[in-house]
Amino acid sequence: MSGKKIIRVGSRDSALAVGQTQLVTRAIMRFHPEIQTELVTMKTAGDLNLRPFEELNKDATGNPKELFVKELEQALLDGRIDLAVHSLKDMPAERPNDPLSVLAFFERGDPRDALVLPLKKNDDSQNFTIGCSSARRRAQLTPLIPDCAVLPVRGNVLTRLKKLDEGGEYSALILAAAGLKRLGLGHRISRIFEPEEMIPAAGQGTLACQGLRGGDYGYLDAVNDLDSQYRARAERAFVARLGSGCTLPVAAYAELRGTELRLMALYADEERGIYRKGTLSGSREDAVKLGENLAENLLFST
Repeated sequence: MSGKKIIRVGSRDSALAVGQTQLVTRAIMRFHPEIQTELVTMKTAGDLNLRPFEELNKDATGNPKELFVKELEQALLDGRIDLAVHSLKDMPAERPNDPLSVLAFFERGDPRDALVLPLKKNDDSQNFTIGCSSARRRAQLTPLIPDCAVLPVRGNVLTRLKKLDEGGEYSALILAAAGLKRLGLGHRISRIFEPEEMIPAAGQGTLACQGLRGGDYGYLDAVNDLDSQYRARAERAFVARLGSGCTLPVAAYAELRGTELRLMALYADEERGIYRKGTLSGSREDAVKLGENLAENLLFST
């Protein structure tokens, strides 16, 4: 270890966040044996405040997604860490002249959503209640499971699973398949929702490496996955054009077929009774433009 370059990598302190960050750090050290990474964990406001997302959104002075990244971003700006690893779906859109930037997109995991049932069967078959805090998932659940009730549930994955297995409040949960699989809990998945059934959140399953814009991060080239990057650019451009925070029912999922990128997306406004899905295809080099154009199509369609 002597003589190696030390890279301090910041992460939220949940089991999932740490495990995901270690996927990135192990890859960095595998490609760059001259580097030694040092994990720095911290809690974010989103980890500490477990109120429903709708309430957080009403009280937020900025983008509520900052609740999950702000402490890590401040640590980057203060020089306490050299790199931060985030779940991309938790990150707000980048702002013009932002001193921080996403510098690499780690290979995407399973982007789909999953239904999880309790370890012990719930005998109350007449009251099927799903724990779900995402407006995006909630908006798409009704046509899939018409008679279910939906209640908010917060906390990290292990906390949510504990609430489910203890019984009483929830009959099932909707969680990201990637998180369950990365925690070694893929066996808990009872059903996978295909993107055509439930369009994932923009960036779901993708890990983002964030650092100072213009900094020396050449070592990240080895862990940047171009396919994941193109897909993420299209999905995030769609959401950014709508100006949507994490509590609004919007979704975007891109897939690559050779050099062609196909983007499917959802735009909904529950108060106005709007629920629109659409798709758009084009060159992966035009990923951002595709995302923006599809947002325009859904925003102004009649």
